[in-house]
Amino acid sequence: MTANDQLPARFRPGERVRVRGGTGPGHMRTPWYCRGHEGVIERICGFFGNPEELAYGRDGRPRRALYRVRFRQRDLWPDYAGPESDSIDIEIYDHWLDPAQGRENHAA
Repeated sequence: MTANDQLPARFRPGERVRVRGGTGPGHMRTPWYCRGHEGVIERICGFFGNPEELAYGRDGRPRRALYRVRFRQRDLWPDYAGPESDSIDIEIYDHWLDPAQGRENHAA
Protein backbone atom coordinates (compact mmCIF):
# COMPACT_ATOMS: atom_id res chain seq x y z
CA MET A 1 0.00 0.00 0.00
CA THR A 2 1.25 3.44 -0.85
CA ALA A 3 0.53 6.77 0.84
CA ASN A 4 -2.00 7.49 -1.92
CA ASP A 5 -4.01 4.34 -1.15
CA GLN A 6 -5.43 5.52 2.18
CA LEU A 7 -6.33 8.84 3.74
CA PRO A 8 -5.60 9.26 7.47
CA ALA A 9 -8.46 9.18 9.96
CA ARG A 10 -9.40 12.76 10.94
CA PHE A 11 -11.36 11.88 14.08
CA ARG A 12 -10.91 9.77 17.19
CA PRO A 13 -13.45 8.07 19.46
CA GLY A 14 -15.17 10.60 21.71
CA GLU A 15 -14.92 13.51 19.26
CA ARG A 16 -18.09 15.39 18.32
CA VAL A 17 -18.80 15.62 14.62
CA ARG A 18 -21.48 17.06 12.35
CA VAL A 19 -22.78 15.14 9.36
CA ARG A 20 -22.61 17.20 6.20
CA GLY A 21 -25.92 18.24 4.74
CA GLY A 22 -26.90 18.75 1.19
CA THR A 23 -27.54 16.63 -1.80
CA GLY A 24 -25.67 15.76 -4.87
CA PRO A 25 -25.65 13.49 -7.84
CA GLY A 26 -24.76 9.88 -7.48
CA HIS A 27 -24.70 7.16 -4.92
CA MET A 28 -24.89 8.88 -1.51
CA ARG A 29 -24.29 6.65 1.50
CA THR A 30 -25.48 8.80 4.40
CA PRO A 31 -29.08 8.59 5.67
CA TRP A 32 -31.14 11.74 5.17
CA TYR A 33 -32.32 11.82 8.78
CA CYS A 34 -28.82 12.35 10.20
CA ARG A 35 -27.57 14.98 7.73
CA GLY A 36 -26.79 18.27 9.46
CA HIS A 37 -26.92 16.67 12.92
CA GLU A 38 -24.17 16.23 15.50
CA GLY A 39 -23.05 12.98 17.01
CA VAL A 40 -20.02 11.42 18.70
CA ILE A 41 -17.45 9.11 17.14
CA GLU A 42 -17.95 5.76 18.85
CA ARG A 43 -15.18 3.93 16.95
CA ILE A 44 -13.19 3.72 13.75
CA CYS A 45 -14.47 0.68 11.87
CA GLY A 46 -11.57 0.52 9.41
CA PHE A 47 -10.56 1.88 6.02
CA PHE A 48 -12.50 1.07 2.88
CA GLY A 49 -12.92 2.15 -0.70
CA ASN A 50 -15.19 5.13 -1.22
CA PRO A 51 -18.59 3.52 -1.92
CA GLU A 52 -19.69 6.49 -4.02
CA GLU A 53 -16.80 5.79 -6.39
CA LEU A 54 -17.15 2.01 -6.23
CA ALA A 55 -20.81 2.34 -7.33
CA TYR A 56 -19.53 3.70 -10.66
CA GLY A 57 -17.04 0.88 -11.16
CA ARG A 58 -14.02 2.94 -10.09
CA ASP A 59 -11.42 1.61 -7.66
CA GLY A 60 -12.62 3.70 -4.66
CA ARG A 61 -9.14 4.93 -3.83
CA PRO A 62 -7.87 6.43 -1.73
CA ARG A 63 -9.48 4.31 0.97
CA ARG A 64 -11.31 6.33 3.64
CA ALA A 65 -12.01 5.89 7.32
CA LEU A 66 -15.43 4.54 8.19
CA TYR A 67 -16.67 5.63 11.62
CA ARG A 68 -19.48 4.47 13.85
CA VAL A 69 -21.18 7.68 14.96
CA ARG A 70 -23.58 7.70 17.91
CA PHE A 71 -26.54 10.09 17.91
CA ARG A 72 -29.05 10.76 20.66
CA GLN A 73 -32.41 9.85 19.20
CA ARG A 74 -33.91 13.11 20.48
CA ASP A 75 -31.35 15.03 18.45
CA LEU A 76 -32.52 13.29 15.26
CA TRP A 77 -36.24 13.21 16.02
CA PRO A 78 -37.37 16.09 18.29
CA ASP A 79 -40.69 14.38 19.06
CA TYR A 80 -39.00 11.14 20.16
CA ALA A 81 -40.81 10.02 23.32
CA GLY A 82 -38.34 7.41 24.58
CA PRO A 83 -35.74 7.79 27.33
CA GLU A 84 -33.23 10.64 27.02
CA SER A 85 -30.39 8.09 26.93
CA ASP A 86 -31.65 6.26 23.81
CA SER A 87 -29.21 6.45 20.93
CA ILE A 88 -28.65 5.14 17.44
CA ASP A 89 -25.30 4.24 15.84
CA ILE A 90 -24.74 4.92 12.15
CA GLU A 91 -21.64 4.07 10.14
CA ILE A 92 -20.50 7.11 8.15
CA TYR A 93 -17.47 7.72 5.97
CA ASP A 94 -14.92 10.42 6.79
CA HIS A 95 -15.77 12.67 3.84
CA TRP A 96 -19.34 13.09 5.13
CA LEU A 97 -18.20 14.42 8.52
CA ASP A 98 -16.96 17.77 9.82
CA PRO A 99 -15.83 18.74 13.32
CA ALA A 100 -18.74 19.93 15.48
CA GLN A 101 -18.53 23.65 16.19
CA GLY A 102 -18.69 25.27 19.61
CA ARG A 103 -19.39 22.21 21.73
CA GLU A 104 -17.31 20.09 24.04
CA ASN A 105 -16.35 16.60 22.95
CA HIS A 106 -18.04 13.92 25.04
CA ALA A 107 -19.76 10.60 24.57
CA ALA A 108 -23.44 10.68 23.74
